Amino acid sequence: QWQLVESGGGLVQPGGSLRLSCAASGFTFNHYAIGWFRQAPGKEREGVSCINSRGGGTNYADSVKGRFTISRDNAKNTVYLQMNSLKPEDTAIYYCARLKGPTNYYCSGYPYEYDYWGQGTQVTVSS
Repeated sequence: QWQLVESGGGLVQPGGSLRLSCAASGFTFNHYAIGWFRQAPGKEREGVSCINSRGGGTNYADSVKGRFTISRDNAKNTVYLQMNSLKPEDTAIYYCARLKGPTNYYCSGYPYEYDYWGQGTQVTVSS
């Protein structure tokens, strides 16, 4: 049975940092790209960052470039999202997801291209 479990969310002050983790099981992790998405109240789910299966290719939303870093450890079946210089507008539920179909070099910021989703972790940036 596949599973994606996010952790690491919480309450942080503006300018602070958090590291999110996405632990995967039930599928061949190193064959799949993983994406991070977020959804704020009343807004659509949006792509934050993604990383290809080999870990050498990444993409970021313009709103997080230079502040967030995605990485993966295929030996631990885990993807990380290091979030620095957090802003109140980063407040949302953050989800990780698996890209449909195994690929080597591709990842995507579009939610419809992902099939397995975690339950999400809340990130709140507030003073």
